[in-house]
Amino acid sequence: MNRAFHVEKPNEKWVTDVSEFKYYIGKEVHKIYLSAILDLYARRIVSFVISDRNDNSLVMNTFHQAVKSEPKAHPLMHSDRGFQYTSRQFCNRLKNAGMKQSMSRVSHCIDNGPMEGFWGMMKREKYYGHKFVSRENWVQMISEYMDYCNNRRLQRELSVMTPMDYHQHYLEIA
Repeated sequence: MNRAFHVEKPNEKWVTDVSEFKYYIGKEVHKIYLSAILDLYARRIVSFVISDRNDNSLVMNTFHQAVKSEPKAHPLMHSDRGFQYTSRQFCNRLKNAGMKQSMSRVSHCIDNGPMEGFWGMMKREKYYGHKFVSRENWVQMISEYMDYCNNRRLQRELSVMTPMDYHQHYLEIA
């Protein structure tokens, strides 16, 4: 992708990543993993999956959800070089879906800047300064936040529309 993040239409380029979060049950620290796919056109979350394990299933389920919601999409799929994205299983799924793969250079997280930016925004707004004391509360917050980002958060860069409204507007005029 060479940091060419600008796109002209929906589903032209998707970026993806997994982020780790912690929650507490008493003094026990637990981890939860969030995998998401972001469409660069309107910065909308195409799909997301939450899991207690950072494994291939997490990424495959996220990809499956994205393809199910956008069956005609054949975007360039960009990720970092995580083990899930370099796996034969993921590469085959991309190929079978008619997508091309792009990956960040080693140790260049800026190559996946839009996805890293989304994680940073989410963590600033909903994670840092909060202590989650149950998995259920954390999962509920993530689901509500993803809905908010896609359907209620107005963005100046999108002509003061939400990502979903901007996406729909393109489909209506195309």
